[in-house]
Amino acid sequence: MTNPKEILDPQLKLYEARKNVYPKAVDGKFRRLKWVIMAITLAIYYITPWIRWDRGPYAPNQAVLVDLAHRRFYMFGIEIWPHEFYYVAGMLVMAGIGLFLVTSAVGRAWCGYSCPQTVWTDLFQHVERYIDGDRNAQFRLQAAPWGAKKIGKRLLKWSVWLFIAFWTGGAWIMYFADAPTLVADFWSGNAAFVAYATVGVLTLTTFIFGGFMREQVCIYMCPWPRIQTAMMDEKSLTVTYKDWRGEPRGSVKKAEAHPGSFGDCIDCNQCVAVCPTGIDIRQGPQIGCITCALCIDACDHVMEQVGRPRGLIDYATLEDAELEKAGKPHNPILKTLFRPRTIVYTSIWAAIGLAMLFALGNRTRIDISASHDRNPVYVQLADGHVRNSYTINLRNMENRPREMIIGMTALDGGVMWSNQGSRDGAGKTLKTRVPADSVARLRLYVAAPGTGPAREDFALTVTAADDPEATDKGDVFFERPGTDR
Repeated sequence: MTNPKEILDPQLKLYEARKNVYPKAVDGKFRRLKWVIMAITLAIYYITPWIRWDRGPYAPNQAVLVDLAHRRFYMFGIEIWPHEFYYVAGMLVMAGIGLFLVTSAVGRAWCGYSCPQTVWTDLFQHVERYIDGDRNAQFRLQAAPWGAKKIGKRLLKWSVWLFIAFWTGGAWIMYFADAPTLVADFWSGNAAFVAYATVGVLTLTTFIFGGFMREQVCIYMCPWPRIQTAMMDEKSLTVTYKDWRGEPRGSVKKAEAHPGSFGDCIDCNQCVAVCPTGIDIRQGPQIGCITCALCIDACDHVMEQVGRPRGLIDYATLEDAELEKAGKPHNPILKTLFRPRTIVYTSIWAAIGLAMLFALGNRTRIDISASHDRNPVYVQLADGHVRNSYTINLRNMENRPREMIIGMTALDGGVMWSNQGSRDGAGKTLKTRVPADSVARLRLYVAAPGTGPAREDFALTVTAADDPEATDKGDVFFERPGTDR
């Protein structure tokens, strides 16, 4: 039992102090894969705002743009309006299910290769190695007293980190405005305050998270390591140390002196030296393992040097580990990847994607929304008719002005006119012009005989003059005296 005096002791440490992690450079297939993914993801992030996409004279020509001022989201040939936010929600759901799928199949592969924290930390670590040297040199520099050499290297390294962090924040704001214009305004001091504030915050967070906190973000701040256990099972591939083959550990000399007494692990600690979070994979599955597989590259290299089989540390499932321990053959890789859980995730993911594509391909490019004005509810006209008024919004989602025909259905004897005309020109339809890529608001008056139901439902329709199949309708109602409200 814990002594109460120890709990109150101010000298008692409640947590372990952080140990600096300086990963050693390594080469191998997984390290090269990380290089490729890092190059692709960084290129996408920094270059995408500069890609142009011709949408005609009435819309922006930036390929990917979140236009908050006009409440639009553009992604190449797709334009999302505020009332179509369910497409964005669908993409977020697909991203979540995709993450579940990847995790259930290959563990924390997202964390190890594509997570922004991983990518930028990896980039910062390469800069650090280039300036300070590899792992051992970094330890020596850390322990060295402050002098001209150490101060110079620190200032150079931090300056490069700050430059990368600044352009990271700068690239982010370019997704929310025309990139060339925003850059010119930013450097001339004419950009909005929010642009400078956003760049400042993102520069600071990238600099701190990628340069100093690093593995602490993955281990302590990120919620995904705590969630991933629900996504994985005994058939999920993950980085595994094969202890039944590696233990007991012993150096090459000991193994040669005592044949059969030691396993394949020579206790060189290279798997620990290359780990970006500083864990020892030989201690089993841990929350700090981001499944980057650099320990596999390091271990395979050592096994080749000492003439022992590769794969002491390898991607394996718990099920395969038990089979190999018992000397039985592994499951085929396709059986591991394609099993009920991953098939269900893939099916849901594909179904949502196909539904969104179908909806995008069949959505109308015009839209009408109508609301009944309540003050007054109706007006009694001198000829015995009753007039109701409506506020309608006509949405033209194409990059050209369009003539639209407004009509009405199921209101016998009803006629309509707008605030731009008069009752003398009233009829069952009226025509109006809606500018490109915009919403036109119109006040509409509808008159109908005073005899009839106190409340009668009908619909206002809109049809493109140049395309009768482009149509939409909004359900409304008509009120007469005697309505019970």
